[in-house]
Amino acid sequence: MRIVLLGAPGSGKGTQAANLVEKYGITHLSTGDMLRAEVSAGTELGVEAKKIMDAGQLVSDDIVLGMIKNNIESIDGGFLLDGFPRNLNQAEALDSLLSGIDQPIDKVIFFDVPFEIIKERLLSRGRSDDNEETIEKRRKVYESETAPLINYYTKQGKLVTVEGVGDVTEISQRIFKALS
Repeated sequence: MRIVLLGAPGSGKGTQAANLVEKYGITHLSTGDMLRAEVSAGTELGVEAKKIMDAGQLVSDDIVLGMIKNNIESIDGGFLLDGFPRNLNQAEALDSLLSGIDQPIDKVIFFDVPFEIIKERLLSRGRSDDNEETIEKRRKVYESETAPLINYYTKQGKLVTVEGVGDVTEISQRIFKALS
């Protein structure tokens, strides 16, 4: 099974990723983790990414897609993508990449959570970057960049919407039911 997690920051993607990996025996591919691993290993992509990050810039989609491709080609079985794609250009590039290696996305799980609940969750985490101003900026970026992916994947017949409110176990059960 090849899955993409989609939802606003604080919607529960990270929490549920672990449950999905355990249930389905798939590999969790977090773009942040991949980036750190490539840099740490000193790979060609890692060296290139480090230069960009050291300059305070965002790593290009091409580099991220290269890392995703390398990781997918090195695993047996399915995967769960968390943190990518974040916009339509990335989704189209990902689809192209995955169809080229015959590993298309099976399902996209959209965590539907009202903004007020997301805000409460983020503020309760106690991280220094989880303040009202930052949360509002993230919400605006999500709505303009990432939310259009809901329609993109709906048109492909891959989107599964799961209510992301309630007990962690309840939400996991909703996801498992939606995927079966």
